[in-house]
Parts: sequence; structure tokens; C-alpha cells
Amino acid sequence: MAAPSMKERQACWGARDLYWRCLDDNAEDAARCQKLRSSFEASCPQQWIKYFDKRRDYLKFKEKFEAGGFQTSQSTENS
Repeated sequence: MAAPSMKERQACWGARDLYWRCLDDNAEDAARCQKLRSSFEASCPQQWIKYFDKRRDYLKFKEKFEAGGFQTSQSTENS
């Protein structure tokens, strides 16, 4: 598989950014962003899609963690 050209990379990143913005604007409701998801999948290599999906999950987790949205469990505190 040949590496995507600069134009293809930019199209992929743009589709990803639009999809992620839609998710942010719609409280993570993927059903409302289905057209943008399809565009994202059509614009990016499959490996990139998997990477970007994992990256978004990590960034959202990190955001909640840093904001104090996660508490340690009782079993962890008593260890």
C-alpha cells in the first residue's frame, strides 16, 4: 500500500476533524454524525481510522481525568 499523498492526508484529517466536532457538538451521539463518519471512513485508510478512534477515546479519558471526573476506587485507596 502506497502512503497517502499530501492532498489525501489533508482530506482525511479534515474529515476526522468534522466528525469529531460533530461528536463534541452532539454529546457523543454517533447516530447524529453518521454521514460525517461515512465521509471520515471513505477519506482515510482503515489503520488510520482505528488509530484516530483510539486516540479520541484516550483524549476524552485524559480530559475527564484531569478535570477530576474519575475517582479512585475504595479498594485502591485501602491498598
